[in-house]
Amino acid sequence: MRTDQGTPLYSGNTKKIISNAIKEAIIYSEYNIDGILVENMHDIPYVRPKDLTPETTAIMTRICTEVRKVLPENIPCGIQILAGCNKEAIAVAKAANLQFIRAEGFVFSHIADEGFTDACAGSLLRYRKQIDADDILILADIKKKHSSHAITSDVSLSETAKAAKFFLADGIILTGITTGDPVNVSEFTEIKQNSEIPVLIGSGVTKNNIKDYLSSDAVIVGSHFKISETWENRIDKEKVSSFMEKLKVLQNLQ
Repeated sequence: MRTDQGTPLYSGNTKKIISNAIKEAIIYSEYNIDGILVENMHDIPYVRPKDLTPETTAIMTRICTEVRKVLPENIPCGIQILAGCNKEAIAVAKAANLQFIRAEGFVFSHIADEGFTDACAGSLLRYRKQIDADDILILADIKKKHSSHAITSDVSLSETAKAAKFFLADGIILTGITTGDPVNVSEFTEIKQNSEIPVLIGSGVTKNNIKDYLSSDAVIVGSHFKISETWENRIDKEKVSSFMEKLKVLQNLQ
């Protein structure tokens, strides 16, 4: 979705933000995408939950409600609110009838460009129970992109994955170092072979490397579907179509 009201790059046209989100969701649906993730990626610079103001949660609830309306019931829809605003995401998901959230900082701590992120599993799952939202899945990033993990350098990716499962994540998300950066294939293979919960790929997936991640439970594709493969650009329908055709061929060969 485009820049939210109240953020530095807001254009002053909320109706256009909503209509753009709806148009993109419809495009993805027409090309048989399996699920949709709504994210406030354009709201730079991102803030931590203590600085997130009510208008962001309000407008995202409105957008997600409208997006959910135009999607077939069999296409799950989720939300991520940057940065690490996981309780707010659960609340929006509950209000808008979404099926999952993407959560940062679920287990262990890290430092990112928006500041320090502490583990939130305990409080987040208690909040999910409090608002009767146990049907909303929590897909947790581990050792996420755009972050320093020096403070947990003695904790392996594998141990972090085990911790996420132990703390009741519904799935884990692996990423590269930055947006558009592919996940290390050997690390993914190790995690997938040993994980008891779904493993998703959260960055860097393209038509050319999707074959490396076919055993994942899902892939989150953003930059590759955009014009010039740049995340802030509009959707490139030809790229979406080509990717889905390639994926279908590969899946039929399995």
